[in-house]
Amino acid sequence: MARPFAANLDMYRKVPADLVQGTKRGSILSTVAIFAIVTLFFLETKAFFQSKTVTDLALDSNKEKRVRVNFNITMMDLPCQFATVDVVSVLGTDQNVTQHVTKWSIDAEGVRQRLGSRNMQQSDVTVELYDKGVTETLEELHDDGEDAVSLDIDTIKFALHQHEYVFVDFYAGWCSHCRDLAPTWEMLAEIMDSAADEHLDEQLEAAAHSPDYTDEEYNEAKKLMKPVFIGKVDCVMHKQLCTEQGVRAYPTLRLFVDGKRHGAGDYAGDRTVIGLTAYLKLIEDEHKEGTDKKVTVDKALDVAKEMMSISDEETEWAEKMKAKKHKLTQMWNDEDHPGCQISGFLLVDRVPGNFRIQARSKSHDLVAHMTNVSHEIHHLSFGDHKVLINLLDRGELKGVSDDLSKSLSPMDGNVYITHNLHEAHHHYLKVITTNFKDANLPSYARRITKDGVLRGYQILQNSQLSLYRNDIVPEAKFTYDLSPISISYRKSARHWYDYMTSVLAIVGGTFTIVGMFESSIHTLGSKKRY
Repeated sequence: MARPFAANLDMYRKVPADLVQGTKRGSILSTVAIFAIVTLFFLETKAFFQSKTVTDLALDSNKEKRVRVNFNITMMDLPCQFATVDVVSVLGTDQNVTQHVTKWSIDAEGVRQRLGSRNMQQSDVTVELYDKGVTETLEELHDDGEDAVSLDIDTIKFALHQHEYVFVDFYAGWCSHCRDLAPTWEMLAEIMDSAADEHLDEQLEAAAHSPDYTDEEYNEAKKLMKPVFIGKVDCVMHKQLCTEQGVRAYPTLRLFVDGKRHGAGDYAGDRTVIGLTAYLKLIEDEHKEGTDKKVTVDKALDVAKEMMSISDEETEWAEKMKAKKHKLTQMWNDEDHPGCQISGFLLVDRVPGNFRIQARSKSHDLVAHMTNVSHEIHHLSFGDHKVLINLLDRGELKGVSDDLSKSLSPMDGNVYITHNLHEAHHHYLKVITTNFKDANLPSYARRITKDGVLRGYQILQNSQLSLYRNDIVPEAKFTYDLSPISISYRKSARHWYDYMTSVLAIVGGTFTIVGMFESSIHTLGSKKRY
């Protein structure tokens, strides 16, 4: 009768010990096999208790509507009063962004000066761009002659040499603000001429023996008696002079005292006759304070009040306001503060877009060829990645590339200089979302993550020099595009059954391989013997 299958099943049949013969070779190979099994078992066990970091590529599942852009950029030749930050995307445009943006003036030596940011709780300060009280046209004001003297590169030197105070309007014929200001400027010159008339007449009346002057001598004497010489320079005709003076925008109203540019900087107040005259009086009072020199602009201010029909109360208020503004503008000299450091962050939509730094002014028409947007990028990154940077610097993120920290802000320290007119650097940024899953983070970092994920943004950047038309103001442009693919780093641990499979494979495989090796040697030795 046949035996049952289970009774015949025996995978571990035994060979009697009397039929087995030990050899020295077998003993050596057995020792090698045991050593290999123990070593591999130890390494496999160690690997089982260690986790490794793996990288996954997938569609970006980030649900945040906006992403933060951090920047700290120095514009080397752009004053803070003209520097603006605009954000443009397919969803809309934000011009002159000031929220979370701070500006610092940089002097000619690159030293950061006073804070120049806006007070976010205060509305914009508006200035009168021209005097609405001057109703005559420029042609009507010129009927009795042109009082504002047109200057060129030679005559301005004579004017600075002959007159203590020289007030110059640098303008361009195509500038709308300049055309609006022209009648006001001519009226200011007429007021200075009238003040000189009155001052000269008073001196002649006070003289014991009044000399007889010819009309020519009288006019020459009157020129020297002007409280302030009022001039103007057409920058279209005299481009070299305006370039030497560093005129960046039109109109630029610049005061020269004793042949030198006044340290308070260009005039930036109300462009009214009273405002301009009060400004000149304030400058003269400060300049002649503590000296025996006679103050002469007072006469011009009286003439201005009379001609413009301004009451004493209105004039007193205007002078107080002008004094306050002047105290603030004294520290803002373009020669001392040629650059601007702009730092802060922007919250932009998660769509393709760009932000740009350019020159703009509500009260000036900018000179395109004088706009230089050379810049240095101290820092540029996306997202709030302070915790991530700390973890990378401390080496607490295992299995992550050492170059990851650099790829978060690859443009830090880069300098972009434009050597020619009508040029600007444009930067193109491909932004890649990078996720660090909770299990891959230290315990203290897990508590501050959102949704169990610490998120950063790697940047692939490319920059190129772009050329502009002569009538377009250059801009430093940063174009960004968020990649639809995200990178995720996570810890990967082995399952227990993987570990057991590996252990069994180590034991069985080592025993089998060594056994095959020993059998081969035994077979070869037997053939040689026979």
